[in-house]
Amino acid sequence: MADHPVDEKLPALKMATTGLQHVAAMYAGVVAPPLIVGAAIGLTGSELTFLTGACLFTAGLATFLQTLGIWKIGARLPFVNGVTFAGVAPMTAIVASTDDKDDALPVIFGAVIVAGLLGFLAAPFFSKAVRFFPPVVTGTVITLIGVSLLPVAFGWAQGASPAADDFGSATNLGLAGATLLMVLLLRRFTSGFVKQIAVLLGLVGGTLLALPFGVTDFSPVAEADLVGFPTPFHFGAPQFQLAAIVSLCVVMVVSMTESTADMLALGEIVDRPADERTIAAGLRADTLGSAISPLFNGFMCSAFAQNIGLVAMTRIRSRYVVATGGGFLVLMGLCPMAASLIAVVPRPVLGGAGVVLFGSVAASGIQTLVRAGLEKDNNVLIVAVSLAVGIIPITAPEFYHSFPETARIVLDSGISTGCVAAVALNLVFNHLGNGSREAADVTHPMEAGEEITGAAKAPATP
Repeated sequence: MADHPVDEKLPALKMATTGLQHVAAMYAGVVAPPLIVGAAIGLTGSELTFLTGACLFTAGLATFLQTLGIWKIGARLPFVNGVTFAGVAPMTAIVASTDDKDDALPVIFGAVIVAGLLGFLAAPFFSKAVRFFPPVVTGTVITLIGVSLLPVAFGWAQGASPAADDFGSATNLGLAGATLLMVLLLRRFTSGFVKQIAVLLGLVGGTLLALPFGVTDFSPVAEADLVGFPTPFHFGAPQFQLAAIVSLCVVMVVSMTESTADMLALGEIVDRPADERTIAAGLRADTLGSAISPLFNGFMCSAFAQNIGLVAMTRIRSRYVVATGGGFLVLMGLCPMAASLIAVVPRPVLGGAGVVLFGSVAASGIQTLVRAGLEKDNNVLIVAVSLAVGIIPITAPEFYHSFPETARIVLDSGISTGCVAAVALNLVFNHLGNGSREAADVTHPMEAGEEITGAAKAPATP
């Protein structure tokens, strides 16, 4: 009996190139949190490079846990794990509240360790929520994941920093558009292996195209060391402060909610639906990876939604491909010069490729919704309201500005709020009380029906 595509081992060259493609898709997401937190602390350039390399190294370890798995740990799906962006705001808040900035990272690391261990213990209970994720919920959440990621791609397309003079310039947008066009042309007019690595080829082509415009920066390669290792507790032994622990435990709950939605989404895409057991194992990998990460100076880890788009687009479902990507991440953590090669790719080029990747996630969600029974009024309401709630943080970022900072950790995540709304509405409309009965079909505007006035129709002419 042939292996499921998820368990397929591809030829070495194909494994390496497609694995590298996954790394290219998520690299910016991994390095952004340490750069932001490190800048808030005031780390030197060498310390910032060290922290970034440590996060790449721990992302690789967490990816191994998730894809290859040990015991009851790991979803064994093609999941890339890395630093969750949900923790950036509370971590910078911890930095701001720490008088001695030298203590900031040890306090963060201590909180991440505790949150990771508590999450590991809670994983089997948290996974039972899978029964509350029918297609009408999962389709909504998958769509929200894609829609929530698209602004990231649009931001990349404009440039590296909003403070830069060329942010949003015609050059940057042109490079993003050219990269997008390359990917589309490769997907349309090539086949086989070349078609499957269209995103990677688009990134290479876009980077080369950017050379004459001076957007490609090779200085990270020149300044990087050839060999380096994230020495355990390089920034000091972890410290355990209650306020920081509570703050990052909230982040862990948000992260576990998003990871559950991501696993359900990926399970649909690779035709291996994620059941309760798979989700529990996946959450154990997330949380254990997070608990181990501070040992090597890394932050909280979570599944990366943007790589789901790559799986959906390429249809390469092998978890060993992603494990190979995890190997590249580990090597980058051990070889700063190798890590800097990915950093050479200009942000606008990443943005052009991101449009395809993240849009593919949203399209996968729509495909799931097609099977969710949208001919029923109840399901239409669930999707409509949940999408609206999930899009609030995207379209109105300051909508929850008057809420406490702790609450905003959850509310500012459109994926989390949309997921909670979809689950709650599904319970109310499809399970509680009269909602469990067959819902009425949607009445289409052009369908024949009673007149709005309610007046009796004229009798038919004999």
